[in-house]
Amino acid sequence: MIKFVYTNLKLPLDSLDMMAVKYLKDCIEFVKILCDKMHKTSILLPVLILLNNSQRSSILEWVKAISFLLKNYKKRWQNRVGMADILVIIIFIFLVLLILIPTVMFIWLYIVDARQKEHSVLRNYPVVGKVRYLLENIGPELRQYLFANNREGKPFSRHQYINVVKAGKYKSRIHSFGSERDFEQPGFYITNKMFPLLHEELRIDQEPKIDTMLYKIEHEGILQRKEHRHEATVDPFLLADEDAIIIGQDTCKYPFIAKGHVGQSAMSYGSLGKNAITALSRGLAMAGGTWMNTGEGGVSPHHFKGGVDLIMQIGPGLFGVRTKDGQFSEEEFKKKASQEEIKAFEVKLAQGAKTRGGHIEAEKVTEEIAEIRNVEPWTKLDSPNRFKEFNSVEGLMEFVERLRDLGGKPVGVKIVAGSKQEVENFVKTMVEIDKVPDFISIDGAEGGTGATFQELSDAVGLPLFAALPLLDQLLTEYGIRNRTKIIASGKLVTPDMIAYALALGADLVNTARGMMISVGCIMAGVCHNNTCPVGVATTNPDREKALVVEEKMYRVTNYIISLREGLFNVAAAAGVQSPSELSAEHIMYRTPAGNLMTGVEFKESLLKAPTAFLTQETNFTSHETETPREKTLA
Repeated sequence: MIKFVYTNLKLPLDSLDMMAVKYLKDCIEFVKILCDKMHKTSILLPVLILLNNSQRSSILEWVKAISFLLKNYKKRWQNRVGMADILVIIIFIFLVLLILIPTVMFIWLYIVDARQKEHSVLRNYPVVGKVRYLLENIGPELRQYLFANNREGKPFSRHQYINVVKAGKYKSRIHSFGSERDFEQPGFYITNKMFPLLHEELRIDQEPKIDTMLYKIEHEGILQRKEHRHEATVDPFLLADEDAIIIGQDTCKYPFIAKGHVGQSAMSYGSLGKNAITALSRGLAMAGGTWMNTGEGGVSPHHFKGGVDLIMQIGPGLFGVRTKDGQFSEEEFKKKASQEEIKAFEVKLAQGAKTRGGHIEAEKVTEEIAEIRNVEPWTKLDSPNRFKEFNSVEGLMEFVERLRDLGGKPVGVKIVAGSKQEVENFVKTMVEIDKVPDFISIDGAEGGTGATFQELSDAVGLPLFAALPLLDQLLTEYGIRNRTKIIASGKLVTPDMIAYALALGADLVNTARGMMISVGCIMAGVCHNNTCPVGVATTNPDREKALVVEEKMYRVTNYIISLREGLFNVAAAAGVQSPSELSAEHIMYRTPAGNLMTGVEFKESLLKAPTAFLTQETNFTSHETETPREKTLA
């Protein structure tokens, strides 16, 4: 430093010496204080001698003296510093950083926000404008957990969500004090009998018993719930043999027999992760009397983990039954048909949330999934809007019969009703060519999806409780209702909703999102991003590990059994011995004007009503307000 001052400032030597002396005198005073504390002063003698002879001492001598002092006291000082001194230094540094870092970040963010061109709000209100985006980002969670009441929220209210969770975790649907349903709104009601049936008068197959795991709450406080899991043996609530639903009884070599009304709707491996698929497979297998639809992504090894009955879905992409260039492969189809677990095939024309081909983002297409689907890994997949093999009802029915002949197992179709004319043309053509699928899966516009476009999800297709009775009524009028079965789907997650569907014409019912909730879905709405926070709708191994198969599979079992038990409760109230006997005579409909219609009158009115009436979204259970998840991108 002294050399620098001498060289650059060109000060006279005497002036430089005087400056050094002044500076060093201050240092010596500080050193004296330290030495007094350490009771060591002898080492200061060289410096004191120089100080006393400062006018005659050279700069070099001063430097040597100071160097000697520092070398001898550096180690001693480090050894004698107390913990209190160290703590004070640490606190001082922490406080400096606490003030300095936020200040630097604020200045940096201010400059970045003010200069960016994408967001107008941030240009005029740098940094502060970010609060708006923060609130928008966490808004759905705030509404779901704090502000929305139990009957608000779409696509499912908290009331519906909790009912699924309780059924899966505790196998319970009990609540108290009264219903939260808004009885002033239009909707369906079960026509209860004044003298309902006793439990022993119902036709229920309660064998074999099912070993499962249930939770029991010991104490529930404000901040903590104390509960434990215990083993339990429960009744299966299966249909009696005489009430079992048989698909393909007169058309197939290997018909499919279902001893329960409820199964899993189509969900592909790739849309869901391997842990979710495995938990569903094992849980459904333990429940018995049910099935698992593979979705159009093909059959994976994870679908077979539990040994559950499978319905393999075939979409326009032909995943699992195609050649490398995307053509239908009879050889691959025969391989799938020869597998015992696969009981039936479903040709998917559309689903409620998207009347188009399926979609899966590239990050979800792992090498395993690509091999199953016979496509390139890590590439975005979009199925065609329709099958290239046919473009008419006649072509569809020929394809159905071709698959039935090749596999010897039932083959059905999945549709979304667009209008009375479309459905009637579908039914009329089947009668004219005398070809009928073994089952027809009909999905309402309110059905779910892993990924679709907003315009298709919100605007295309009829809601289930308009489309389902329309299809049933037309099949009946054209005389082919007894030749096929109807499987209904679309937000059917509780026993009452399933009972309405059965009464309106369904033989069986599918649910997808109910199954997702049973394995842990929290309705985050990020299924398409591969960022599911609970490991359900993701193929990311780091996120999938959140879903423990050995825990969630029992919840799937309990959920299915709970739904079947609830259906028998409804049947007893309606005065019938089995849910299979529920029909339009067992429901009433309250119109928006407050008038009452029988279920039969409601179904007949659909054939007479204008199409515009059918496309109106009608809430059949309660008045719910939409809770949007959209984030403002302005």
